Amino acid sequence: MNPAPKLRRHVLRSPDAGERAYSYAKACGIIGKSFVGKRIAALKKLHTLTEFDRLVFSGNQRQLPGRELLIDLEHRILQHTTQQILSVINSYEHPPELLVRQLRSCEYADLKNCLHHIASGRPVPEMVCSIGRFRTVDFDAYPDIAAMVFDTEFTFILDLDINAITEADYDFTRLETELDLRYYTLLVRSMSRLSVSDRLIAEQILTEEISLRNCIWALRLRTYFNKTKEETVHYLMDMKMHQSNSAEIYLDREARQMLDFPLDSRSAWNGWRWEKLLNPEKPGKEWAADPRFFQNAASRYIYHLALHCFHRMPFSISALFCFIKLKQFEEDLLTSTIDGLALGMTGTDIMEIFEAQL
Repeated sequence: MNPAPKLRRHVLRSPDAGERAYSYAKACGIIGKSFVGKRIAALKKLHTLTEFDRLVFSGNQRQLPGRELLIDLEHRILQHTTQQILSVINSYEHPPELLVRQLRSCEYADLKNCLHHIASGRPVPEMVCSIGRFRTVDFDAYPDIAAMVFDTEFTFILDLDINAITEADYDFTRLETELDLRYYTLLVRSMSRLSVSDRLIAEQILTEEISLRNCIWALRLRTYFNKTKEETVHYLMDMKMHQSNSAEIYLDREARQMLDFPLDSRSAWNGWRWEKLLNPEKPGKEWAADPRFFQNAASRYIYHLALHCFHRMPFSISALFCFIKLKQFEEDLLTSTIDGLALGMTGTDIMEIFEAQL
């Protein structure tokens, strides 16, 4: 197969009015048919994967047995989401780098997944996201890491001990932290090149998102890996944001604060900025911080922020930044829905869990 095309340097020019209007209109049309906002309620009526297939992919149902249908639906959800995002980005002659960087979050996720598969001796993952001309990693070269990342922004991996990465007991924690840091650093850098009106909303959302990602990572490390405060702080994304309307904000501040909070005392977290996203106390049960609950609640928070901001500044690049956020959230929601249905849950059960974490 042909090697992966490299990400081109994007021309720093502001899209013209026609491109802005066309791309925003296309995004609005897609969102109107997506399972976000009020349309989420339609998922409550589902009981089977076949019903899901009929609802989400009307006119393109597949007659497959349960397990095969589940895998097929996962593929179609990923492909459908990616193609819709690509259709909006490709509305521009010179797509804004911020949107391209945002799209390429799936390439970072795919690379992490591939590295884990290589370490465990498994074949290339079936679900590698296809982002067309914006792809930089040559996944066809799997499992040759050097060939996969050749001439890309991921070549720093080659400075590590490649043989160690391919070992089953390799600790990916630091490498994944470095990949996250590089992704968000480049995302923020591309955003900073935009005009104030184009980046205003994206700045707000990214500030919240990076803070939450640091908190999620810190909570997971403390809970699942028993990392100490001193160990955990080394895995945080040490970033700061200079917003258009405020002073510099340190995006690891909240995560550093929570390193001193005991994991079994809810009252100790009182007054913390993200306290509302913690799992609630239950009568008669001892409380313990739940990283999965916090991560899901953080995802819902960013979703609501993007949904609220999508129409605030029509024709701005930030509006399409929100569009991509909404589509990525929908992808996660639909994937969680089919996983729940495959386990025998109903749409109502799944949405009750979802709504409980809003």
